[in-house]
Amino acid sequence: MATTYTFDVFSSLDGFGGVNGGDWGGYWGKQGPELLDHRLALFEEKQRMIFGPNTYRAFAQMLASGEDEAVRDPWVTRMRHLPATVVSSTLEGPLDWPDATIARGDAVDVIARLKEESEVPLRSHGSLSMNRALMAAGLVDRVQVTLFPVITGQTGDDPIFRDAADFDLELLESRTLDGNTLELVYRPTLHG
Repeated sequence: MATTYTFDVFSSLDGFGGVNGGDWGGYWGKQGPELLDHRLALFEEKQRMIFGPNTYRAFAQMLASGEDEAVRDPWVTRMRHLPATVVSSTLEGPLDWPDATIARGDAVDVIARLKEESEVPLRSHGSLSMNRALMAAGLVDRVQVTLFPVITGQTGDDPIFRDAADFDLELLESRTLDGNTLELVYRPTLHG
């Protein structure tokens, strides 16, 4: 039986995964204790992280520089110590991640195989273009969006669903964290 694959992403209300400029800081400056505790508990579960090469490079650079305060959050440390697969045809090992391997080939083929072989759930935090392709191929079981209470119309970067296919979403879970941040978990199905 295939394991589940969760596309986990942080978003502004207007659908951006990050910012380019401005003075927002990590989590758009909206992190609170409930969010941080919830993220820590989420990463206590056995699972395998999946990254595309760009997201892996971004995490490795952030972790190495230590400039972003969010990289010192306990959930990030816990995530970094989970086994990880980086889907890339360009990266060379060894990777600066305690238990990471490089999987070569098309992401759709790699993830289809991992879903069949893995004994633990798969989770990808970020890796936007890869996850859009996986959604279109029907390999994403859950889309987990943490929606921060900001609009980044001037500084928004990385539109999460830019050029994505059309999907119907079934709401599986929802919660409010720290009184203003929403976590929404959906089951996506290709529309049409």
